[in-house]
Order: sequence, then structure tokens, then C-alpha cells
Amino acid sequence: MRAVQLNLHPAPADAAPRELFARWPSLADIPEAVASGSTRVTMVQAAACDDRFRQRGVDYRFVDLRGMDSGSARARHLVPLLRELRADVLHVHSLARGEDAAAIARLLPAMPIVVQDHADRVPHWWQRPAWRRHYLAVDAVAFTAAALANRFTRTRAFPSGMPVVAVPESSSRFTPGDRDEARAACGLDGDPGVLWVGHLCSGKDPLTVLEGFARFVERAPEARLHCAFGSAPLLDAVRARIAGDPRLRGRVTLHGRVDHARVQVLMRAADLFVAGSRAESCGFALLEAMASDLVPVVTDIPSFRELTGAGRVGALWPVGDAGALAEALRRVVSAPPPRGRIRAHFQVELSFAALGRRWASIYAGVAAGRRRRA
Repeated sequence: MRAVQLNLHPAPADAAPRELFARWPSLADIPEAVASGSTRVTMVQAAACDDRFRQRGVDYRFVDLRGMDSGSARARHLVPLLRELRADVLHVHSLARGEDAAAIARLLPAMPIVVQDHADRVPHWWQRPAWRRHYLAVDAVAFTAAALANRFTRTRAFPSGMPVVAVPESSSRFTPGDRDEARAACGLDGDPGVLWVGHLCSGKDPLTVLEGFARFVERAPEARLHCAFGSAPLLDAVRARIAGDPRLRGRVTLHGRVDHARVQVLMRAADLFVAGSRAESCGFALLEAMASDLVPVVTDIPSFRELTGAGRVGALWPVGDAGALAEALRRVVSAPPPRGRIRAHFQVELSFAALGRRWASIYAGVAAGRRRRA
């Protein structure tokens, strides 16, 4: 099987192709996952120059698409390359690229096409008729969890009967490590030590997490919550909440922005990972936590439900319910899973090798479906 993955989000003009991986670490993740199996993968990336090279089992083609402002123009430029690559299936990144998928399909009507969601928004009402037309040419759409497609199907952004496949948006290269060594290195403490990694914004609901943790410490006074975050529009509200509650004062550490390597150390040092997200297309911090064998206590949203095996590893709690979070924390602390269980689930279901197997199956399925229809 020869798969071509297509990313039409333009690479920054000031980054040479081989330098782009440092700026966009995720660029290589899905192609390398697929290439870890028996599928030959070429990643075609829109750029400000043309280049080609092979790296870690993946062929990369950087294609200069500047000045090509329509799907038809881009398709006319890309189709000769797809023919040269003898692609068996085309994997397009981002649901917003349906126009490009349809334009390619008009020129290559036998080409099976799957389009993957990357936190894409439902189109405005006036855009939906065009989306439905474009997606008539697509064989399947991929989401971390099939339920994430519901907001598109409810608004009729997809044609009726659009096939949906479930596959995690990415994976993680984090690994478990020695807890005591990690604690000495990063200063994380607590019995249990609870870790939050995410933006301090309304979508991540940090105030509910703080209230849930405050209720939890009424029975676990040695517990500590450590928060690593990027953007923080709710930082003042979070600080005020901590300062105003004796259950939280002295028990919550705001680490702020930390580099990725330090996130790995924090995850190795913690006992539990907590998240209050109201919606996620995947949950990259959750993937990293599970790769680190850290027990997740996260909201019951479609992507988290999918990643945790419907809560078989860790615990799920209803969005916005601080009391349920406190109870979930108590439940996990009273009956912690055996060491290595979270990591074992990650290896089987969520690792790059597992993603490679899933994508190979998806590619084979859409190719077989296209042959049957032909």
C-alpha cells in the first residue's frame, strides 16, 4: 500500500524544509506512525519552495503552491505528483480542505480519499452546501472519536451517510520514569501529587478543577495540585480562587509555562493527571500522561472517552461537576490501578505503532470500498 498524506497548511516561508520539524514537531508524527507498519508513506507539504528527502522511513515532498488560490489550481499542480508517486490512497489533513479533495477527485476519480479532523470548526451555514458537495468525493472522514463527527452531521456539513472512522489524532513519545528521581528534579510533591497541563481558559475549566480538588483535600490533606500552562486568560481568577480558599492555599503550585522536556519530568513525578476540558479534538496532554503511565482523571467527553477505553483506565467525570471530580479522585486513590497498566493500554491502543496499524486498516478499507463502487 502506498499512501500519500497531504498537508496544505503552508509551511512558514522563513523555515527551510529540514528545519520545519523543530518548529512543527507534529509534522512527522502521523506519517511516521503509518510508516512503522507495512505502508509506504509520502508526506506532501505545501511550502514556499520545492524540496524532497527521506527521513525516518517517510518520503517528504515540499511543494511550492504559492499563488494557487483555488482547489482546482492546487489540484492541477498536485495530480501529476500523485500519479508519479503511484498513490493507492490519499490522506488529507484538515476537514477545511474538502474543496481540494474534491478537485483532486475530479482529476483522479479512482483515488480513494480520507480526510482527517484536526480540531476543525463546523462551517458557517452558508458554507455547508459547498461542503456537502465537496465531501461527496471523499470516502471517509477520521476523528479521534466517532461521536466528534456528530456536530458536522447534525448541521448537514457532510452528505448523508458519510463514513466516519475513529483513530487518535496523534500519539506521544513520552515514556515512564523513576518517580522519586523525577520529583527530586522538578520539585513536584503531594500524596497524591496531581498534575494539570493545559491553558488556563474557560474551555479547560480550571475553576471547576480547583473546586473539585478543594473538596478532595478535605479527605486527603496531603494532596497537592501542580499546574503547568501556556496561555492564561483566567490566571487572575485562578490566583484569586486559590488565595480565597484555605483548602487550596499552600496546596496548589502554578508552574506556568514550562518546556516540553520538563512536562515529561512532571508527568513522571505525579501520581494523577487531571483535566476539566469541555471539548477536545484529541487531548495531547492526556496522551502524554498515559504514555508516562500517569493515571488520568478526566472529563467524560468523546475524545477522552475514546482514549481511556471508556474509562477502563483511570476515571471519567461529567463536565463542570466539581463534586464528581472529587469523588473520582477519591475512588482512584483508594483503588489505584497496578503500575504499568496505563502504559500497557497506551502501547496497545495509542502508541505510534498502534496508530500505524489503525491507519493501515483504514486505508485498506477505503481502497476496497472504492473498488467495490467502481
